[in-house]
Amino acid sequence: MLNIKNIIAHMIAEKVDTLTVDELMDILEYPPNPDLGDVALPCFKLSRILKKSPVDIANELAETLPKSEYIDRIESTSGYLNFFVNRDIFIKETIDEILNKRAAYGSTNIGNGGNIVIDYSAPNIAKPFHIGHLRSTSIGNALYNIFEFTGYNCVGVNHLGDWGTQFGKLIVAYKRWGSKERVEKYQIKELMDIYVKYHEEAEKDPSLDDEARAWFTKMERGDTEALELWQWFKDISLKEFSRIYDLLDIKFDSYAGESFYNDKMDAIVDELKEKDLLIESEGALMVDLDEYNMPPCLILKRDGSTLYATRDITAAIYRKNTYDFDKCIYVTSAGQSLHFKQWFKVIELMGYDWADRLVHVPFGTISIGGEKMATRAGKVILLEDVLNEAIEKTLSIIEEKNPDLEDKEEIARQIGVGAVIFSDLSNNRIKDISFSWEEILNFDGETGPYVQYTHARACSVLSKADNKVDFSFDSSLITTKEEYNLAKRLSLFPATVIEAMEDLEPSIITRYLVDLAQDFNRFYHNHSILNVEDENIRKGRLALTQATKITLENGLKLIGLKAPERV
Repeated sequence: MLNIKNIIAHMIAEKVDTLTVDELMDILEYPPNPDLGDVALPCFKLSRILKKSPVDIANELAETLPKSEYIDRIESTSGYLNFFVNRDIFIKETIDEILNKRAAYGSTNIGNGGNIVIDYSAPNIAKPFHIGHLRSTSIGNALYNIFEFTGYNCVGVNHLGDWGTQFGKLIVAYKRWGSKERVEKYQIKELMDIYVKYHEEAEKDPSLDDEARAWFTKMERGDTEALELWQWFKDISLKEFSRIYDLLDIKFDSYAGESFYNDKMDAIVDELKEKDLLIESEGALMVDLDEYNMPPCLILKRDGSTLYATRDITAAIYRKNTYDFDKCIYVTSAGQSLHFKQWFKVIELMGYDWADRLVHVPFGTISIGGEKMATRAGKVILLEDVLNEAIEKTLSIIEEKNPDLEDKEEIARQIGVGAVIFSDLSNNRIKDISFSWEEILNFDGETGPYVQYTHARACSVLSKADNKVDFSFDSSLITTKEEYNLAKRLSLFPATVIEAMEDLEPSIITRYLVDLAQDFNRFYHNHSILNVEDENIRKGRLALTQATKITLENGLKLIGLKAPERV
């Protein structure tokens, strides 16, 4: 891979031996105005180290840096050292690499086969899959793809919320207000309705909560009736979830939910006792974290039932023993940050030296008109409704603009679902989002459909050329601003993937894809690709188009989107 920053950093390191190549690469910038060069060194950051003014440093380096075939010229401007690359070599090597690597372009072997466990999606059984679940699902799936693309072996875990007091509540609700016939007919909708009914009634009659806790205790003690009802609710839910995951085209390597760890928690509680970490408070057992400025981590309730922390600690130890992970990543709401800090600390106190490999990836919440979604109050927007609406809108656009398109239903699914996923991933993950039908179904501007349409446009151009791309193009003829800016953007894809992996931030990929699509469309609108007299210029522009198609497809795949060739 031609890495201009790396080449320049090595050049500077020969003259500035107080900084490493990696440190210099961190200082180097891409100027916002290309007239100021392709890469710039702000010498203000070296002034204190070298005890000279930034202007003097820039002037001196401009005169003394070693020559490189990759750099045309170096200019000193107001304390900045500006590097202008040799465009012929840069464009040729960038495009050649993309055309040679194709689907592997942008991939690396940084991970060297190490294992990464990613815990994501994790909807609660017996509750509908709503728009709030999209964030964990789409972010987790994108991270899975990104880590895999950078050389890791990934294990995607859907840690289903299939255990806990809420099932005691649901059993109470079913026995008081439900019926087998209605549940079989309306499935998860009926389960949600009686769950909402429970919370309405519990506000008037708090004794219902005692009844619910008693049913959950029965579950934990193996009561046949309680477990048969729980399994029935779970089967209904998994059927519903499978339909949503099929729409999203997302798969998991493990569906081991909270209940999977039921027979493994006693050993962990015993271990906590043996290591003298548990204290008793009003009959409950907990780990005191006052020394670390955190509330205690509750392990067992007074009635002996377990909690989220008990199951999470057990699951982490099981995953380390089973997968020997380099990292175990948890993609959940920022509202759970304290919970993760608490039980991560408990793992550390238990003496496990891999505690620092547990990583919480928090994300902002999705609200409805500023109000937090709440299943117990019935305030949710079903994800399936959003996806179907997006698919229908896409299909109506296709019917209007290209009614004879083959496989239009499947392409409508790819673009409609892609629009919803891209909309979610276009925001920095920590940002809170207020759900808007208008925004999520807006296909204009910086959206998933815009990027997918750009890919299809590149495919159309290549199809008209019979997909014949000649590697022998003359890069010296690729001289326009639009062509060079496109090549430069293409060259940034591998570094963008690494940045997204290191920052655990898929939105870095979505922003890159929008920028790449915009650069290609400027090139496409300003220059003829096929109808040019000079065959060598035609070859070069087709090579640029092919390189763009490959990079767009690779990037879309990383964030879980398809790249349709026709729309």
